[in-house]
Amino acid sequence: MTKIILILVIAAIIESIGVAYLSSGLKEVGGAREISVSEIARVIKDGATNARILAGIGLEAVFFGALLYLLSVRDVSFVWPLTSLGFIFTTLAAEFILHERVSVSRWAGVVLIALGASLTSYSEATKAQTPAAVPANQSESAPLRPQ
Repeated sequence: MTKIILILVIAAIIESIGVAYLSSGLKEVGGAREISVSEIARVIKDGATNARILAGIGLEAVFFGALLYLLSVRDVSFVWPLTSLGFIFTTLAAEFILHERVSVSRWAGVVLIALGASLTSYSEATKAQTPAAVPANQSESAPLRPQ
């Protein structure tokens, strides 16, 4: 389980850096000033040639690859809630890389997310310790056959 958590944490860090790059690149490109074909084409062209946006897309693709691996080896009810750890790293990236002001209430929300993710992790650890169930066709009261 340690390997899974380590992959998930690394993937969440990669995702948060990718989100920071995407945000920065999109602010450089700017949004569509009007709804017209030429303006939308400009935004697409500028976005497709912006190094930060391309780096962000690449990092998000790495995260997605890690997520596919994790979902192939663990329950989705375990993996998906733990991807919320990305919120923690993304908020840290917003504060320290993008220099956004993150309010106390947003930090409180991040702490709640972390608590929820830790509960999910705890439930997976206790699940691994639960004894296997007796199959329905093997009752304890059934007589043993001599061999």
